[in-house]
Amino acid sequence: MTEIKEIKFNCKFDCIVCLNSNLPSKTFFSKFQGVKLLAADGAAIRLCKKGIIADFVIGDLDSFNQSDLKNDFGQEKIIYNSSQETNDFQKVLDFALKKGYKNALVVGFQGGELEHTLNNWNVLLKYTKLLNLCVYDKNRYAIPLEGAYKLNCKKNEIISLIAHKQAIVTTRNLKWELHNELLEFAGRDAVRNRAIADFIILEIKKGSILLFFDARIPFAPKK
Repeated sequence: MTEIKEIKFNCKFDCIVCLNSNLPSKTFFSKFQGVKLLAADGAAIRLCKKGIIADFVIGDLDSFNQSDLKNDFGQEKIIYNSSQETNDFQKVLDFALKKGYKNALVVGFQGGELEHTLNNWNVLLKYTKLLNLCVYDKNRYAIPLEGAYKLNCKKNEIISLIAHKQAIVTTRNLKWELHNELLEFAGRDAVRNRAIADFIILEIKKGSILLFFDARIPFAPKK
Protein backbone atom coordinates (compact mmCIF):
# COMPACT_ATOMS: atom_id res chain seq x y z
CA MET A 1 0.00 0.00 0.00
CA THR A 2 1.35 3.42 -0.95
CA GLU A 3 2.36 5.64 1.97
CA ILE A 4 0.26 8.79 2.06
CA LYS A 5 2.17 11.82 3.32
CA GLU A 6 0.45 14.87 4.73
CA ILE A 7 1.23 18.30 3.32
CA LYS A 8 1.73 20.35 6.47
CA PHE A 9 1.90 24.09 6.98
CA ASN A 10 3.96 24.20 10.15
CA CYS A 11 7.06 25.96 8.86
CA LYS A 12 7.92 29.31 7.34
CA PHE A 13 9.67 30.27 4.14
CA ASP A 14 13.42 30.89 4.20
CA CYS A 15 13.25 33.32 1.32
CA ILE A 16 10.90 35.01 -1.15
CA VAL A 17 12.05 34.94 -4.77
CA CYS A 18 10.77 38.07 -6.51
CA LEU A 19 10.64 37.90 -10.31
CA ASN A 20 10.37 40.95 -12.56
CA SER A 21 6.63 40.97 -13.13
CA ASN A 22 3.49 41.87 -11.19
CA LEU A 23 4.35 41.73 -7.48
CA PRO A 24 2.03 41.60 -4.45
CA SER A 25 1.36 44.62 -2.25
CA LYS A 26 3.57 45.95 0.53
CA THR A 27 1.01 44.57 3.00
CA PHE A 28 1.63 41.08 1.63
CA PHE A 29 5.38 41.32 2.23
CA SER A 30 4.83 42.65 5.77
CA LYS A 31 3.44 39.22 6.72
CA PHE A 32 6.88 37.63 6.21
CA GLN A 33 8.99 39.33 8.87
CA GLY A 34 12.61 38.15 8.84
CA VAL A 35 12.26 36.31 5.52
CA LYS A 36 14.98 37.23 3.01
CA LEU A 37 13.88 38.92 -0.22
CA LEU A 38 15.81 37.78 -3.29
CA ALA A 39 15.08 40.04 -6.26
CA ALA A 40 15.75 38.97 -9.83
CA ASP A 41 17.29 42.05 -11.47
CA GLY A 42 14.43 44.45 -12.34
CA ALA A 43 12.24 43.08 -9.56
CA ALA A 44 14.39 45.12 -7.16
CA ILE A 45 13.15 48.27 -8.91
CA ARG A 46 9.52 47.17 -8.61
CA LEU A 47 10.03 46.48 -4.91
CA CYS A 48 11.64 49.87 -4.32
CA LYS A 49 8.62 51.56 -5.89
CA LYS A 50 6.53 49.84 -3.20
CA GLY A 51 8.88 51.08 -0.49
CA ILE A 52 10.57 47.69 -0.06
CA ILE A 53 14.32 47.09 -0.20
CA ALA A 54 15.42 43.61 -1.30
CA ASP A 55 18.05 41.81 0.74
CA PHE A 56 19.83 40.71 -2.45
CA VAL A 57 19.60 41.68 -6.13
CA ILE A 58 20.68 38.85 -8.42
CA GLY A 59 21.10 38.41 -12.17
CA ASP A 60 22.77 39.97 -15.17
CA LEU A 61 21.57 43.34 -13.78
CA ASP A 62 20.84 44.85 -17.21
CA SER A 63 17.71 46.54 -15.80
CA PHE A 64 18.97 47.27 -12.29
CA ASN A 65 22.19 48.96 -13.45
CA GLN A 66 20.21 51.42 -15.58
CA SER A 67 18.33 52.75 -12.55
CA ASP A 68 19.44 55.24 -9.93
CA LEU A 69 18.31 52.82 -7.23
CA LYS A 70 21.55 50.86 -7.42
CA ASN A 71 23.14 53.58 -5.27
CA ASP A 72 20.85 52.55 -2.40
CA PHE A 73 22.34 49.06 -2.24
CA GLY A 74 25.64 48.01 -0.72
CA GLN A 75 27.91 45.97 -2.96
CA GLU A 76 27.42 42.93 -0.73
CA LYS A 77 23.73 42.95 -1.71
CA ILE A 78 24.35 43.01 -5.45
CA ILE A 79 25.10 39.58 -6.94
CA TYR A 80 26.19 39.86 -10.56
CA ASN A 81 25.91 36.72 -12.69
CA SER A 82 26.64 37.16 -16.38
CA SER A 83 25.97 33.55 -17.45
CA GLN A 84 24.14 33.25 -20.76
CA GLU A 85 23.22 29.64 -19.98
CA THR A 86 20.70 30.54 -17.26
CA ASN A 87 17.99 33.18 -16.90
CA ASP A 88 17.54 35.43 -13.87
CA PHE A 89 15.05 33.05 -12.21
CA GLN A 90 17.62 30.24 -12.34
CA LYS A 91 20.33 32.57 -11.07
CA VAL A 92 18.24 33.47 -8.04
CA LEU A 93 17.46 29.81 -7.30
CA ASP A 94 21.16 28.92 -7.61
CA PHE A 95 21.95 31.71 -5.14
CA ALA A 96 19.28 30.40 -2.74
CA LEU A 97 20.88 26.95 -2.88
CA LYS A 98 24.32 28.40 -2.12
CA LYS A 99 22.88 30.25 0.89
CA GLY A 100 21.38 27.01 2.20
CA TYR A 101 17.76 28.08 1.85
CA LYS A 102 15.25 25.25 1.49
CA ASN A 103 11.72 26.70 1.48
CA ALA A 104 11.24 29.34 -1.22
CA LEU A 105 8.11 31.30 -2.09
CA VAL A 106 8.07 32.63 -5.66
CA VAL A 107 6.16 35.82 -6.55
CA GLY A 108 5.97 37.84 -9.77
CA PHE A 109 5.79 34.54 -11.60
CA GLN A 110 3.42 35.63 -14.34
CA GLY A 111 1.98 38.77 -15.87
CA GLY A 112 4.86 39.60 -18.20
CA GLU A 113 5.57 38.24 -21.66
CA LEU A 114 3.93 34.88 -22.32
CA GLU A 115 7.16 33.06 -23.14
CA HIS A 116 8.69 34.24 -19.86
CA THR A 117 5.76 32.82 -17.91
CA LEU A 118 5.95 29.47 -19.70
CA ASN A 119 9.71 29.30 -19.22
CA ASN A 120 9.27 30.06 -15.52
CA TRP A 121 7.23 26.85 -15.18
CA ASN A 122 10.02 24.98 -16.93
CA VAL A 123 12.60 26.36 -14.50
CA LEU A 124 10.38 25.60 -11.50
CA LEU A 125 10.10 21.95 -12.48
CA LYS A 126 13.88 21.67 -13.02
CA TYR A 127 14.54 22.75 -9.43
CA THR A 128 11.72 20.91 -7.69
CA LYS A 129 14.02 18.19 -6.29
CA LEU A 130 16.55 20.77 -5.07
CA LEU A 131 14.26 23.23 -3.27
CA ASN A 132 10.82 23.20 -1.68
CA LEU A 133 9.29 25.66 -4.14
CA CYS A 134 5.87 27.27 -3.87
CA VAL A 135 4.43 29.81 -6.32
CA TYR A 136 2.07 32.52 -5.03
CA ASP A 137 -0.38 34.50 -7.17
CA LYS A 138 -3.69 36.15 -6.23
CA ASN A 139 -4.06 34.27 -2.94
CA ARG A 140 -3.32 30.89 -4.52
CA TYR A 141 -0.39 28.50 -4.06
CA ALA A 142 1.00 26.16 -6.71
CA ILE A 143 3.38 23.34 -5.81
CA PRO A 144 4.89 20.42 -7.77
CA LEU A 145 4.04 16.96 -6.45
CA GLU A 146 4.84 13.32 -7.05
CA GLY A 147 3.72 10.44 -4.84
CA ALA A 148 0.68 10.23 -2.54
CA TYR A 149 -0.47 13.11 -0.34
CA LYS A 150 -3.19 14.31 1.98
CA LEU A 151 -4.04 18.02 1.92
CA ASN A 152 -6.20 19.55 4.62
CA CYS A 153 -8.44 22.16 3.04
CA LYS A 154 -11.77 23.94 3.27
CA LYS A 155 -14.91 22.29 2.00
CA ASN A 156 -15.68 23.69 -1.48
CA GLU A 157 -12.09 24.96 -1.91
CA ILE A 158 -11.07 25.09 -5.57
CA ILE A 159 -8.41 22.48 -6.37
CA SER A 160 -6.64 22.18 -9.73
CA LEU A 161 -4.26 19.51 -11.02
CA ILE A 162 -2.09 19.92 -14.11
CA ALA A 163 0.30 17.19 -15.22
CA HIS A 164 3.96 17.74 -15.94
CA LYS A 165 4.09 15.83 -19.23
CA GLN A 166 1.98 12.86 -18.09
CA ALA A 167 0.62 11.62 -14.76
CA ILE A 168 -1.70 8.84 -13.64
CA VAL A 169 -3.79 10.12 -10.74
CA THR A 170 -6.42 8.86 -8.31
CA THR A 171 -8.21 11.31 -6.01
CA ARG A 172 -10.51 11.20 -2.99
CA ASN A 173 -12.91 13.87 -1.70
CA LEU A 174 -13.09 15.90 -4.90
CA LYS A 175 -16.39 16.72 -6.58
CA TRP A 176 -15.17 15.16 -9.83
CA GLU A 177 -13.00 12.22 -8.83
CA LEU A 178 -10.15 10.71 -10.83
CA HIS A 179 -9.69 6.93 -10.82
CA ASN A 180 -6.29 5.90 -12.23
CA GLU A 181 -6.80 8.49 -14.94
CA LEU A 182 -4.20 9.89 -17.29
CA LEU A 183 -3.56 13.62 -17.15
CA GLU A 184 -1.39 15.16 -19.87
CA PHE A 185 0.17 18.53 -20.47
CA ALA A 186 -1.51 19.88 -23.62
CA GLY A 187 -4.04 17.09 -23.11
CA ARG A 188 -6.47 16.26 -20.33
CA ASP A 189 -6.27 18.35 -17.17
CA ALA A 190 -8.27 18.57 -13.95
CA VAL A 191 -8.70 22.27 -13.23
CA ARG A 192 -11.32 24.06 -11.11
CA ASN A 193 -12.35 20.97 -9.19
CA ARG A 194 -13.76 21.35 -5.67
CA ALA A 195 -13.13 19.69 -2.32
CA ILE A 196 -16.20 18.04 -0.82
CA ALA A 197 -14.63 17.49 2.62
CA ASP A 198 -12.05 19.12 4.87
CA PHE A 199 -9.24 17.10 3.30
CA ILE A 200 -8.39 15.53 -0.04
CA ILE A 201 -6.19 12.58 -1.02
CA LEU A 202 -4.06 12.61 -4.17
CA GLU A 203 -2.31 9.47 -5.38
CA ILE A 204 0.06 10.24 -8.23
CA LYS A 205 0.93 6.76 -9.40
CA LYS A 206 3.09 7.83 -12.32
CA GLY A 207 4.71 11.14 -13.21
CA SER A 208 4.18 14.44 -11.40
CA ILE A 209 1.67 17.26 -11.25
CA LEU A 210 1.29 20.88 -10.29
CA LEU A 211 -1.26 21.27 -7.50
CA PHE A 212 -3.12 24.59 -7.13
CA PHE A 213 -5.02 25.51 -3.94
CA ASP A 214 -5.72 28.45 -1.64
CA ALA A 215 -2.67 30.12 -0.08
CA ARG A 216 -1.79 29.53 3.58
CA ILE A 217 0.09 32.78 4.16
CA PRO A 218 2.61 33.10 5.77
CA PHE A 219 3.23 29.36 6.04
CA ALA A 220 5.19 27.13 3.68
CA PRO A 221 3.88 23.76 2.47
CA LYS A 222 6.04 20.98 3.90
CA LYS A 223 5.88 17.75 1.93
